[in-house]
Amino acid sequence: MRLVVQRVSEAELWIDDKLYSSIGRGILALLGIESNDKSTDINYLVDKLINLRIFPDENDVMNHSLMDIAGELLIVSQFTLYGDCRKGRRPSYSNAMTPNLAEPMYNEFVEKAKSYKLNVQTGKFQAMMDIKLTNWGPVTLLLDSKKVF
Repeated sequence: MRLVVQRVSEAELWIDDKLYSSIGRGILALLGIESNDKSTDINYLVDKLINLRIFPDENDVMNHSLMDIAGELLIVSQFTLYGDCRKGRRPSYSNAMTPNLAEPMYNEFVEKAKSYKLNVQTGKFQAMMDIKLTNWGPVTLLLDSKKVF
């Protein structure tokens, strides 16, 4: 399981030119699910995401987590995070979990995040979405439940 984590001052998700969800200060998390991911991957990444210390303290040091600042979270499914571009010119998505299995995993990830009692918003699984965001910092990080970058 893989996450692209962006610290944002705001983010909006639009579907068919209609605002679907939005957050203020917090994290936009793009979630990719690999074919062999399990609930243990979800538990690891949700805990890491919620408790990641990427928000400034009173000395402007990244020392606070989403929980510490009562921040908001926007979780968007993005299978293209498992696009393999090493061969040819067209990405291969053979490592991404099939949609019929990935959707329940995505929903489990969202529910686990909601258990922390934060404002959690989502995208719509398999929809074409437009995301407008203000990356605060900018701060963008990659998290993976299996590999070290």
